[in-house]
Amino acid sequence: MTHHHLNESIALKKERLSLEVVVLGAVKAANLGLMFLLELSVLGSAGYWGFTVNAQWPIKIVAGIGAPLLLAVLWGLFAAGGGTNATYPLHGFARMLFELAWFGTGALALYGAASLTPAAILFVCYLVNGVLRLAWNQG
Repeated sequence: MTHHHLNESIALKKERLSLEVVVLGAVKAANLGLMFLLELSVLGSAGYWGFTVNAQWPIKIVAGIGAPLLLAVLWGLFAAGGGTNATYPLHGFARMLFELAWFGTGALALYGAASLTPAAILFVCYLVNGVLRLAWNQG
């Protein structure tokens, strides 16, 4: 291989590596965006459940507003911003257990208000997102 061809080969490898870094960065950013959408989905699921409980309207209103409000307060206290914005941030195993319970509550609320399929989709999306956040050290 001539010196010229070697330089071209190195340049192509650098371009490809640069593109891979950009694409991976975009995928990581999308994963963080997905986390935010999943958080909103839990709050929406809790509200949806509250407004569809088999009860009188005053109970539905309290449950429909109170359930997402309670979940939002818990998230703010223990998990907001990957823990950086939380009042009492959880880390490691405690954070994992909290997230499983929090997102599990959202999935159960969606199951109670709708059906198993959307609840399972929500929880599986959370699990995939969580595994990727762990692999990429995203909080």
